[in-house]
Amino acid sequence: MKKPELLVTPQSVEHIKALIQAGADAFLIGEQQFGLRLAGEFTIEQVTEATKLIHDAGKKVYVAMNSIYHNDRVDGLAPYMRKLAEIGVDAIVFGDPAVIIAKREAGIEIPLHWNPETIATNWFQANYWGKRGATRAVLARELSMEEIVEIKENAEVEIQVQVHGMTCMFQSKRPLLGHYFMYEGKAMEVENRKEARNMFLYDKERNSRYPIYEDLNGTHIYSPNDMCIIDELDELFEAEIDAFKIEGVLQAEDYVVTVTECYRKAIDAYADSPDAYFDLKEELLAKIEEIQPELRPLDTGFFFKETVY
Repeated sequence: MKKPELLVTPQSVEHIKALIQAGADAFLIGEQQFGLRLAGEFTIEQVTEATKLIHDAGKKVYVAMNSIYHNDRVDGLAPYMRKLAEIGVDAIVFGDPAVIIAKREAGIEIPLHWNPETIATNWFQANYWGKRGATRAVLARELSMEEIVEIKENAEVEIQVQVHGMTCMFQSKRPLLGHYFMYEGKAMEVENRKEARNMFLYDKERNSRYPIYEDLNGTHIYSPNDMCIIDELDELFEAEIDAFKIEGVLQAEDYVVTVTECYRKAIDAYADSPDAYFDLKEELLAKIEEIQPELRPLDTGFFFKETVY
């Protein structure tokens, strides 16, 4: 069995050190000027430091350039990509086609991972962008297990799937906090607005709390639950999905380390034998449930929801 890559989103260089020990295979880093919804901010100097650390451990580093670029930001793409090429990062994650043009202009050969968030939903798209330089497609989180397996069977590029953490439900380029959080006294209220890392949009009708924050790229609203399928990985293993992502945005560093350790054990156990994984998976799920924040219930995302056409 080819083991899937275990991709994590660190918050700092020190966090990377702990995640290497926890068993992570690859790291997604960057800065909000170029990347969306990053767990931590990494300047170009920190990317340099992190890349050396990660490569010394025999792991891979990917840099997020998956923002939507308006004209005022396009000129900065090629110079930034040249710096990444000099550093020697292993891939750039993108969604906006402007990155492909900028890569051509920069004259560099860094592999690209296509990540358009919610619209990566079929193998034809994945192969289309594969012919234009992408070596991997990052699938939308809104796909079922059946759809993911079908895409993998027909894709000519690597396939990456999120297996744990928050899912972004909504993004606006506008700074919506403080402007649209109340409408005629009926709209949902924003809790803890002063705590940028711990704000929730509270829906009384559903009794749900949606993490929300603003940054350079606008306003981001996340799902009320955290995805966790550590006990349902067997179909992904059988389909030979290339990469599993643990989304660590808005989570504590120690939490991400522990979750990474659990998924590392799950992957290694299945590689030894499927029975070893089945014997271990409930124990791993229980360990994650023990450390799960009270306001972040676990669910299986869209993996087992019925698709309605």
